[in-house]
Amino acid sequence: MVSKTVTIKNEQGLHMRPAGTLAKEMAKFSSDIQIVLADKKINAKSVMNIMAACIKGGTEITFECNGEDEQAACDKAVELVESGFGE
Repeated sequence: MVSKTVTIKNEQGLHMRPAGTLAKEMAKFSSDIQIVLADKKINAKSVMNIMAACIKGGTEITFECNGEDEQAACDKAVELVESGFGE
């Protein structure tokens, strides 16, 4: 398992478009990918779960990836967050 903590850069947080982008990109990996937020674990492949978490801008989250392509999945998740999802 690999994990990495990042801060959400988008002012509006993970609203519909970035949540959808994240879920779509994470679905390309076979690894189990979780977003850890406080005491919650959120399936990073589910746009509905990401939206339901109400992750706001400036929030620190941790990606936990476990599986055969875990490092690539973690790197992509971090890259998306750090790029601000192109916003």
